[in-house]
Amino acid sequence: MKTIVSVFLYVIICSIQIYAVSAEEINLNAKAAVIMDAESGKILYEKSKDQKMPNASTTKILTCLYILKHCDLDQMAEVSKNAAMQPKVRLGVREGEKYKVKDLLYGLMLESYNDCAVVLAEHAEGSVENFEKRMNQMAENLGTLNTHFVTPNGLDGIDKKGRHETTAQDLAKIMARCIKNQQFLEITQTKQYTFTDGSRKRRFICNNHNALLSSMQGVISGKTGYTSKAGYCYVGAVKQKNMTMTFSVLASGWPPHKTYKWKDVRKLVQYATDHYERREIIADTSKIKEISIKNGLKEKVLLKTGNLKAAFLVKKTDKIKIESILPSFIDAPVKEGQKVGEIKYLINGKSQKSVPIYAKQSVKQKDYWYYFEKIIQRFTLTT
Repeated sequence: MKTIVSVFLYVIICSIQIYAVSAEEINLNAKAAVIMDAESGKILYEKSKDQKMPNASTTKILTCLYILKHCDLDQMAEVSKNAAMQPKVRLGVREGEKYKVKDLLYGLMLESYNDCAVVLAEHAEGSVENFEKRMNQMAENLGTLNTHFVTPNGLDGIDKKGRHETTAQDLAKIMARCIKNQQFLEITQTKQYTFTDGSRKRRFICNNHNALLSSMQGVISGKTGYTSKAGYCYVGAVKQKNMTMTFSVLASGWPPHKTYKWKDVRKLVQYATDHYERREIIADTSKIKEISIKNGLKEKVLLKTGNLKAAFLVKKTDKIKIESILPSFIDAPVKEGQKVGEIKYLINGKSQKSVPIYAKQSVKQKDYWYYFEKIIQRFTLTT
């Protein structure tokens, strides 16, 4: 009978645990997805975040960032035969034509033109192959560990080092860096842009295809992507409830399910805002004013601290605790600015930040001359 009861209880406990995990699952169409805090890089939700996958035109966010950092936007870029032969989607540039770099960036990010990407890559580094090396170095410097890009436009490709691919986490990391660039935001937030080629004989109108900019609160940037191998992809950024978050979805359906990616993004953002919040905390130091000194010329020394204001992105159920670590006394001598303790900010018992406590003034140690002077004073008083 005891065995039966034990087994029954075990089944109940396991069921509760399974239900608790399932309660936080999001039913996503994407094969891989991430939403993260753009400031700290903290992952708020993930699905197969480190799985390497093709990512189509979401690649263009790194191409854009590279050009913004390394090229003069007012320079003219000449179209090569290779660039003019790029497949759809394309602006339709012609060999020998010249375009302003800035204009090509709008074509790249608003309409996702593949030929614009190649013109920019060749202008920046002389060839697509050279640009590939540079953009991969840039990706590595941004802390992406599982990214390898072969093409500047995201078209599926392969070279000696592997195929064109990244991960949901790496893509969100790249976007977190992109949104720190004001020019990147200006381009990706533009609804419509008009420009001409260098001869002013051809005129083009580019429209922004990031539907979330006008349909979802707080969206500040984004880039779509699609190839037959990658499926529908999207990478973006949003500001809601005092949180700036970047997100990515990879392989979020194939035709005719073009809207799956939008649904997935809404679920990710809803999950993050339902479960997380940014809390600002200032430690109370009213009791941390001074500390006793042993063998010092003064009995106590005044204290000061660093910046006590801290902000954490935490789950709404997380517990934040502040601890002051300070001894009952310190030994002389004491130097101004000397660290004597610290204030710790803990989330669920784990330290997240520490602020040092310093001595506000110097205090010398009692030495032989001090005691000799005391003896002389006593001798003088007694006589």
